[in-house]
Amino acid sequence: MTPERFRKLRRTLECRQPDLAVIVDDVHKPHNLAAIVRTCDAVGVGLIHAVARRESIRVAQKTAGGSGKWVEVRAHADVDAACASARDAGQRILLAHLGPGSVPFRDIDWTRATALVLGAELTGPSDAARRCADASVHVPMMGMVESLNVSVACALLLFEAERQRRAAGLYASPRLDAGALERRLFEWAYPRVAAYCATRALVYPRLSDSGEIIEPLADGRLASDPAVAISRPREKTS
Repeated sequence: MTPERFRKLRRTLECRQPDLAVIVDDVHKPHNLAAIVRTCDAVGVGLIHAVARRESIRVAQKTAGGSGKWVEVRAHADVDAACASARDAGQRILLAHLGPGSVPFRDIDWTRATALVLGAELTGPSDAARRCADASVHVPMMGMVESLNVSVACALLLFEAERQRRAAGLYASPRLDAGALERRLFEWAYPRVAAYCATRALVYPRLSDSGEIIEPLADGRLASDPAVAISRPREKTS
């Protein structure tokens, strides 16, 4: 871990927007999901709620560009559970869907705590997603086609959110709780050590300002011990 790399990880976490999330409602094509993950990372969204009618959710690594390591994809059995999780976090539910009462995406106040729901490209959002939504938002179209690819629509909506939030100063200082930021920073910087600690219920050791581990683990081992260099557990959601 170089000091430059550590500073980049910290800067990234300091720009995360914990009150902005995405809910993907059966977006099952790996390249679409991966592109959405990549956009989320780019604008500071750290959490995607994924509803799938399949046993697993796969992210195409080439499309994701490695961003799957930095954005959590949390699986839910149904869209009601995903929306309930977002509401518990204080977020309103915005549905990306053109229908009666739908609002052009630039007319929305994206500085508010929001979870954006995206439906499958062919079928659109499910009836359950429509029932959960507080409002609908759409991208105005000037041509013959009625909709965009779901990952393209996601990028347009989230970059409008980024534009508004940047203008409002929401990227100027960390939005994550200080403790959560430091924990996530350690997990990003030292994933194998973090996994070792998790399997043994150990507290993460302290890091210096340049990202060096400056104390032994709680069980007395050093981070450089080969026994600590275990593989990070495979995530079931990616």
